[in-house]
Amino acid sequence: MNFSRNIVFWVIIGFLLFALFNLFQGSQQQANQTSLTYSDLLDSVASGEVREVTIKSGKTGTAVTGMMSDGRAFTSYAPDDPALVSTLTKAGVRIKAAPSEDGQFSLMGMLVSWFPFLILIGVWIFLFKQMQGGAGGKAMGFGKSKAKLLTEKQAG
Repeated sequence: MNFSRNIVFWVIIGFLLFALFNLFQGSQQQANQTSLTYSDLLDSVASGEVREVTIKSGKTGTAVTGMMSDGRAFTSYAPDDPALVSTLTKAGVRIKAAPSEDGQFSLMGMLVSWFPFLILIGVWIFLFKQMQGGAGGKAMGFGKSKAKLLTEKQAG
């Protein structure tokens, strides 16, 4: 019983470390990208500074990420512009199209959103297991008396 608690404890610690690593890794990748306005993106394309782009169209709009000719990464948000692809093609920019990640299932997102609820359930189960065994110094055992009941024969 104690061994299984230790395993569960270390699995939870490992999961938390993994989640923290992914959280900081994602923010570091975003920090290395330059955010461009749409007009700056069009100016960069016209001047030949953009080497390749990836266009993701989703429910929230069109996200454009890519690389400049000097190796810098950039992100931009594009309005519904039907001339965007033709402008990029005329400038010799390599274009990739990717599906949006708006509606995709994310295991990490689900675990992060459900984690506090699961912790509360775990604490609740732990407390109820502690209550099962009687007073014995366990949690919630303060109302259980160990006094023996005396009958009239024993008292007299």
